[in-house]
Amino acid sequence: MHVVADTETLVADGVITQDQACEIRARGRQAMMTLAINTFLTFGILAATLGLIFWLADALTVAVFGLVMLAAGMAILFRGGMLYRMFGNAASLIGAGMLIGGATVELLEKFEDAAGPVMTLGGLVLLGLFTAAFLKSRQSAAFVTGAILLMAFAFHLAGLGLWLDQIGLTGSVKALFYLYAAAALALLGWFIDVRLVTALAIAPFAQALDTGTAYFHAAYVFYSPEPTLSIMQMAALMIVTLLIVRHRPERLARHARILAILAFVVANLCALVGSLWGDYVGETMWGPQRSDFTGEDRWSRWGEALDAFRETALYIPEGVYSVFWAVALAGMIAYSAWRAHRGLFNTALTFAAIHAYTQLFESFGDEPLAYVVGGLAAIPLAWGMWRLDHWLTGQRETH
Repeated sequence: MHVVADTETLVADGVITQDQACEIRARGRQAMMTLAINTFLTFGILAATLGLIFWLADALTVAVFGLVMLAAGMAILFRGGMLYRMFGNAASLIGAGMLIGGATVELLEKFEDAAGPVMTLGGLVLLGLFTAAFLKSRQSAAFVTGAILLMAFAFHLAGLGLWLDQIGLTGSVKALFYLYAAAALALLGWFIDVRLVTALAIAPFAQALDTGTAYFHAAYVFYSPEPTLSIMQMAALMIVTLLIVRHRPERLARHARILAILAFVVANLCALVGSLWGDYVGETMWGPQRSDFTGEDRWSRWGEALDAFRETALYIPEGVYSVFWAVALAGMIAYSAWRAHRGLFNTALTFAAIHAYTQLFESFGDEPLAYVVGGLAAIPLAWGMWRLDHWLTGQRETH
């Protein structure tokens, strides 16, 4: 687990030597440089691949160019020295990306009806081939084979999504598709040991209940039609991942840790939605749907059915949401501080500030007494946390 520490203070306190502090700083700098280099490299590969596919705009030309780039890259990797290895990786991935991406564009443009099943099954074949290649080339070409493995999965997943859309399957089948995508991404991220891939799993996992994002001119939007159910979903994921963090080896724990943080982020965004508008639990899942009504008076009949559903549905008002969200944030701040989960701790503090800022304008802008009560309640809470920390520390030291 990564821990933030002041090396100068540790040296002054005699915990570590000056040489050890220098080594820690050097390794930290090297990790940041590696991340920066890989970021630029990944962006360059993606931009060049997509640009070449649409610039050449011919299936045969794209395929030939892709094969040449792939062959040249592999030749550099196996015959060139370490100095040119980065160019070999880039050429190989641009070539592979052109082949897979070009095939995708060609199928969608000229064979749309067959594209779904072909991409689904073809992606599975590629996944099998490059899984074997990755296992055999962990020392020599893991970066290339791992990246192509991701391309194969994207090819497969896009095909499966298209196929389900062509068949017209929605509802629970759509939710299962998103859960499958989330589980596969998490497994793939762990397999190639890239936490960014694992982190992507949170998007389809949230979309299983239609939680997601949208963009229109000059605005990014987060929406959650079922904030309560989505919070419960994310809480379940957090419990599972935090148990993994506590009881499994670090190689798996670091992937679970990033998923726990992102699940907490999504849960807080859902809580923000609930604190602003409240929530009729299950309204978009079990309530009347607009698509169920036809005719000129469909809007009025849908509105009447919706009102009837809301009369019997569980409703959580925005005020209740705001209070429970604040309590949950306070609990997470205390828990994450005790367990040294810095990511969860920083996230909880960030959303506590967002919550306070939001409620300042939405609920308590003209209610100064609310801040008096909240502030006075926070002081004994801080004292209680301090005493609890001392007691827990003493218990741990005695055992």
